[in-house]
Amino acid sequence: MNMTLTRLLLVCAAFLVGAVAQGMELRGHGGPVRAISVTADGKTAITGSFDSKAIIWSLDKGEAREVLLFHDGQVNAVAALPNGQFASAGADGRIAIWTPGESAPARILQGHTAPVAALAVSPDGSALASASWDTSVRLWTLSGGEPRVLEGHRGNVNAVAFLSDGTLVSAGYDATVIFWPDEAAAAPIRVVMPAPLSTLATSAGDRLFAGGADGKVRELDRSGTIRAEVEVSSKPLIALAALPDAKYLAVAGVNDPIVLLDATTLKPVRALDVSGVPIWSLAFTAGGKTLLAGGGDHLVREWDVETGERLGTTAAGQADPMAEYAGNPDAEVFRACVACHTLGPNDGNRAGPTLHGVFGRRIASVPGYHYSPAFKGMDIVWTPETVSKLFELGPSKYTPGTKMPEQTISNPEDRAALIRFLQAETGG
Repeated sequence: MNMTLTRLLLVCAAFLVGAVAQGMELRGHGGPVRAISVTADGKTAITGSFDSKAIIWSLDKGEAREVLLFHDGQVNAVAALPNGQFASAGADGRIAIWTPGESAPARILQGHTAPVAALAVSPDGSALASASWDTSVRLWTLSGGEPRVLEGHRGNVNAVAFLSDGTLVSAGYDATVIFWPDEAAAAPIRVVMPAPLSTLATSAGDRLFAGGADGKVRELDRSGTIRAEVEVSSKPLIALAALPDAKYLAVAGVNDPIVLLDATTLKPVRALDVSGVPIWSLAFTAGGKTLLAGGGDHLVREWDVETGERLGTTAAGQADPMAEYAGNPDAEVFRACVACHTLGPNDGNRAGPTLHGVFGRRIASVPGYHYSPAFKGMDIVWTPETVSKLFELGPSKYTPGTKMPEQTISNPEDRAALIRFLQAETGG
């Protein structure tokens, strides 16, 4: 990749998203993508990142719908809730419940005293489980009330999952899997495993899979007996996802390819080339036709499950949203912004506010767009000079509290090209 194209990916503090249906990449996070959750209908996803943000993506339209700014520190876990809401949890120990279209959480769940590492939704959709490095698991009733606090681990709790009858399972760095019964008075089943554990997944028939620091995936039955195991990597496993129909498992180790396993036999089916990018999170889309993977390079990529082909910007049949500006070198600088910022007077807002009429406009003044609360007290008018300064200093310095990932344009010529393009295409 030449230096010009490299700069293009760093130019805009917008959120570039490709259409997953056509196999494009999701761009928008400013750090490794730590968590992914897809709605049951496969149309929407939520991601969480080390950049302290969660993003809600429209997968059928290929747009970043909302950027959720709340957590102090990385977002380790996300969940799509059955009622249309979403949950995010982070290093700050807090869990936020989000209603689409609202800029602030509808509810904040507090009680953990250390980072929350994982979330899971109960089969009936009534409860949310959280795993924390404070050694506890908490079971929150989504309708309200105090959580049930489950204590029994002797170290960081890294994963939680539900079996079909509502039995909650947790796993942690203490190399322990604990089955928590519905009744508070009943004794949990505690199972010691051969290695520290980082992730859990369940599939049809109450099949439970655990991945750990020894690079192995193990299947456990409801009593905690290990039914099968396979060594996937010589390195710790970071991410694990299972298809609900129990056909495939997807597993990622540190700096290793993603491995698809036959969920029945645990035999490898194929490896998905990640070109050395660390994979932090995995999620199958509805129907299991594709797999989403969140990487250390800040991107979410997609693979065809049956062929192992990575679906990307070279896939056939994809329209170039910047085609009308072919031959305009200034337009190329805007390419990283086009999917989430519109230019025309009737195009409206996307993940970012419309840029039509941006010059001369006060910050946080576009009707209908949910800005970061910090923006409302800022005394900035967008001019060629202030837009240029935004990218020269970076969003976190020029507009503290922003939803934008931290990006700068160090080359004055590139900043000038962006300004020229915006002046020409946004009405001045």
